[in-house]
Order: sequence, then C-alpha cells, then structure tokens
Amino acid sequence: MKKTLLIIACGLAIAACNDGGSEGFRIEGSLEGDLADGTQVILRKSDENMQPVDVDTATLDAGRFSFAGTADQPELYYLFVKGVRGGIPLILENGTIDVRAHKDSLQAAELSGTPQNDAYAAYIQGAREKSRQRLSMNEDMRKAVMEKDTVMIESLRDEYFELLDRMTQYEKDFVRENPDALISALVLNRMLQSNAVPVAEVEELYGTLSEEIRETTHGSGISEKLESAKRTAIGAKAPAFSAPTPDGDPLALSEALGKVTLVDFWAAWCRPCRAENPNIVRVYNKYKDKGFKVLGVSLDRNAEDWKQAIADDNLDWQHVSNVRYFDEIAELYNVSAIPASFILDENGVIVAKNLRGDALEEKVAELLP
Repeated sequence: MKKTLLIIACGLAIAACNDGGSEGFRIEGSLEGDLADGTQVILRKSDENMQPVDVDTATLDAGRFSFAGTADQPELYYLFVKGVRGGIPLILENGTIDVRAHKDSLQAAELSGTPQNDAYAAYIQGAREKSRQRLSMNEDMRKAVMEKDTVMIESLRDEYFELLDRMTQYEKDFVRENPDALISALVLNRMLQSNAVPVAEVEELYGTLSEEIRETTHGSGISEKLESAKRTAIGAKAPAFSAPTPDGDPLALSEALGKVTLVDFWAAWCRPCRAENPNIVRVYNKYKDKGFKVLGVSLDRNAEDWKQAIADDNLDWQHVSNVRYFDEIAELYNVSAIPASFILDENGVIVAKNLRGDALEEKVAELLP
C-alpha cells in the first residue's frame, strides 16, 4: 500500500502566495459535535525533521474558534482538536480562511476563503472518489488473499493498477491546469517518492509551475529531489547495496545479477505486492533458464513475517532485507511506497521500472528473446 496513497486518504494540504497583502491571516472555524466550551484547538506544523510543532492554541466558544497572525510564507499547517482523533490540513496564507468541520470527521472538513485553500478543495474533490475506490478494493484484496482466491486476486490486481493509472493521470492533468497551486508541487513530490511517473516527465511538469510556487518551501525542494531521482532513472547504473538474506548471510546486488534482473521492493504486509507475486512467479519460472533473476528486497519489520510470506507465495529466488521498514536501501532507490521494482540489464543498468502484470513479461521477453 502505497504510502503516498495513504497521504491522499488523510488529505493533502497546500500553501502558496496569495493576495492577502499585509492584512495577515485569520482562521475562522466552526466545529460541530458534542464538544464543551473551552476545548483546545491546536495549530500545528512540521519542522525540517518532519516533527510536529505546536504554533498556537485557541479555545472553542459555542462551537467556534479563531486564529490570527501574519504568514511570512504560505505553508502547510494542521488543526487538531484536543481529545479528538484526526486533524484538518490547511494552508496558512494571508487572507481569511474559513474552516467548517464535524468532530467525528475532521478529515472531511470544508476549507474556503483563500485561493490556495480553494485549489486544495478542488483537488480533494476530484481525488476523494478514487481514494474511496482504492480503499474498498484494498479490503476486497485482503479477503481474496486470505481465502487464496486466485481468480479474484487476478481480477482485483488488474483493476487496482488501472485505478492507480487513472489517479496518476488525474494528478498530472491537475498540475498542468493549476500551475499556481502548491498542491501541484506536493503532487509532484509524491510522484517522485512513489516512482509513479518517469523522472523526465516530473521534471517537465515541474517546469510548468509558476515561479511563485517553485520558490515556496515545498516547491524549491523538488529540484533537489529531481537530481536524487535521476540516480534511479532509466539508463542509470543501479546503486550498489548489500543486505542479509533470510539465512543471515550478506548478499550484494552485484552477486545477484543475471542477464536480466528484477529488483522487487515488497513486504509481507503489502497487499498489492502479495497480489502481484503470482505474476512474478509465473514470469520467473518461464524465463529463469534464459537468465532472468529476481532479487526481492523486503521492507518488513518482522523477519518471521517476511520468511513466512516467501514460503506462502512460493518466491523461489534470492531475497534480502534489513528488516527495518523503509530503510537505507529504499532511500537509496527513492522508494517511499510499494510495490516498486527496477529491471536491470546484465551490467546493472536500469532499463525499466514498476512494470506489473503483462507489461512485466513483455519487457522480459523483449530483453530475453
């Protein structure tokens, strides 16, 4: 499950320049639900290490609250209500930001009043339905995997990746149509993290952003990330790494290369990964005698879960893992969401990325005629 698809489920927020001028910002909030007067509402942001920092606190009075100040630079903030689960992402930018929410569904809060919050709301409206479909499909996949219903798994797998393709296309279209929205910059950041879009295409989309957005904190970081992503772009030499096998012995990437090698980032807990495994098994068995190899790189936290999944899914190829979730190998390959995979030639050069289903076999067949 894609961590970037989890960001959509919680709600993305944006910040960018706005015409609020020197008036500063005001957050005018309305919160429904059974909450007592005096309940604290906390304005929070993340620091450079992605740690939460409380910035200001207000109290409820007859279901309303407010904040005021000056935003030197528009930025991503969150509102949290003491004793209530979840939070409300918003853009702290100069102008009056209207927030309407219910305590039982903070993630569904309505934001309006400033250009960037309006853009954020427009993005979420388009993404929310696809997100609901994804969550429903994940539940169906979980049941099918537990019941070992291979027919249903195959059908759901195809539907799942078709949905991901539609979501990606929606986001690319949104970026092109909204160059002045910081949500566009955040979407590009997620594309880089998930390897969902080729680096060259992300770079092209980044060039469509307005200068104001590229100069924001979120926008300015994309340039550095693009350079980092180029390390694992098609045509680049795959970064070297070594990690323990299930037996505890170190195995280097260079020792695992075949004529064609699939480096597959996966985990026992990742339902889409497990759903794709039968397809990889099929392609591996068909082409292993021609020089096709697979190196599984697990992002599991528990070694026993990892080893059990290898046995349950009949993954009869080499495996490594530091058993540290998204570890330094994932960071080296810019992998922040799985499934993710890289196809290497015999020299360890990346020739394709993130191919699944029939596309995987088509590429392997092309490389190993």
